[in-house]
Amino acid sequence: MSLEVEHVPSADHPGRPRDEVHALPSYRPGRDAAQAERDHGITGAVKLASNEMPEPPIPAVLAAVTEAASGVNRYADHRAGVVRAALAARLGVSPEQVTVGNGSSGVLQQIFQTYVARGDRVLFPWRSFEVYPIYTRLAGGVAETVALDARHRVDVDGLIAALTPETRLVVVATPNNPTGTATSTTDLARLATAAGLGTILVVDEAYREFDADGDDAIDELLDNHPNVVVTRTLSKAQGLAGLRIGYGVGHPAVIADIDKVALPFAVNALAQAAALAALEHPDEIAERVGRVVAERHRVEAALRAAGWDLPDHRGNFVWLSTGGRTAEIALELERSGVVVRPFADEGIRVTIGSAEENDRFLSALAGAWPAD
Repeated sequence: MSLEVEHVPSADHPGRPRDEVHALPSYRPGRDAAQAERDHGITGAVKLASNEMPEPPIPAVLAAVTEAASGVNRYADHRAGVVRAALAARLGVSPEQVTVGNGSSGVLQQIFQTYVARGDRVLFPWRSFEVYPIYTRLAGGVAETVALDARHRVDVDGLIAALTPETRLVVVATPNNPTGTATSTTDLARLATAAGLGTILVVDEAYREFDADGDDAIDELLDNHPNVVVTRTLSKAQGLAGLRIGYGVGHPAVIADIDKVALPFAVNALAQAAALAALEHPDEIAERVGRVVAERHRVEAALRAAGWDLPDHRGNFVWLSTGGRTAEIALELERSGVVVRPFADEGIRVTIGSAEENDRFLSALAGAWPAD
């Protein structure tokens, strides 16, 4: 697979970007409510497109951020050492096993920069998180994908069969984004073993907190599989999406290599203060997560009653298989003031919001696609 795309400098497009950058698709964030209001001449739109927490940060986080703001004339700790130590203590690992970054997406980008060179193979299921193919192409790598199964789950046997000596990185999101299905650590252990020590398996657990009874890759994989790195974020359950802080956990030697490519001071002072405050109040965070999960169950029940066939969701969102009607339904929902995340000709991901926001979604969906 060639990434060569000729670019001729011009007044409209000066410079000579790398072939990988010139051909690179841009990441598409979820549209916000203000965009929908402007485009459709409506008011009061709600955003259910980016898997954000519906409630503001807990009071302790707001207080910590306010206090830290007075010192933003100084650089934060580049390594975020206190945050690493707090995470290590919470997770039962050593600080040398923890890295931090600008959201888990930032940590993932560091991992790709560390292990993927031009021509290397990167393997992941599809559909999954959209940054995986972007990061692969940016590094000059070659993406190899294995389709999800009929129930929108990761096909681990298919991934194992697709491994080659040129595979440098395997990435599996669990729960998977955007379908919400989880992969067991038993299957992930099989994948890690099959990949071997020359291939890093990244287990992307950005939505781990919403699957509290599910398998825990940090507890169940790291001791016996040194080629596994687990990434998580504080953007979702902890409600710090606007501050951007995530982390990775793995073998100390792997973490040391990942740290070498970190952008200086990537995790700012406010994010570090917020992270520490959130980690000190796990019960309050868990209560908020519990409310989201309860709302997810309620929304799922309503959707099933309306005739929808749903995957086994484990995150803070639901997946609707809308096929060729995806764009049409997403547009109708947006015109009704409900902004969702469509994936062309495949389906729609809908974040679980507040009870009122969820009711608006269910009502709008009934109008866009009435039940039979």
